[in-house]
Amino acid sequence: MKKLILLGVFALLFASCKTSSITNTKTDRSSQVAIKGNWVISSVNYPGSEYIKVNSFQLADSQCFVGSTWKFISNNNKGEMALTKMGCPAFSSPITWFVNKDGQFVLKVLDAGEKAKRVRDGYVLGVANQTETSFQLIDKIDVGGKLTDVVYQFTKIN
Repeated sequence: MKKLILLGVFALLFASCKTSSITNTKTDRSSQVAIKGNWVISSVNYPGSEYIKVNSFQLADSQCFVGSTWKFISNNNKGEMALTKMGCPAFSSPITWFVNKDGQFVLKVLDAGEKAKRVRDGYVLGVANQTETSFQLIDKIDVGGKLTDVVYQFTKIN
């Protein structure tokens, strides 16, 4: 997962992408409108998942996100997410998000009552295979010096 730490106008990114394209406020409106609504993560897949544990969004094991619910509001780039899987930590939070012109999904997980501009940590994922009823967010992780895709499969629930 590309972790983004925002420091005022400057951004430091712990990945190999250009920071200017990630934090660019120009959005891909058509992608954002297509994501609007209520979704569930139906699967999380990556090579070696039977051997390697991935801590997604610094919250929980990636498999705890299967069944999690997400609400995306495209006109104000807000929403909410909730982890509800048995045997996993219960967690819910407001979020802010947008899809930039480069097709990257930029996400901030907020504490209750916290303003997005005060949150310094964010996540940048790729958007892929977007249809009316599904889409994928793709994270890149380093496994033994090789970048590996972690694919979060979203399915629309309404």
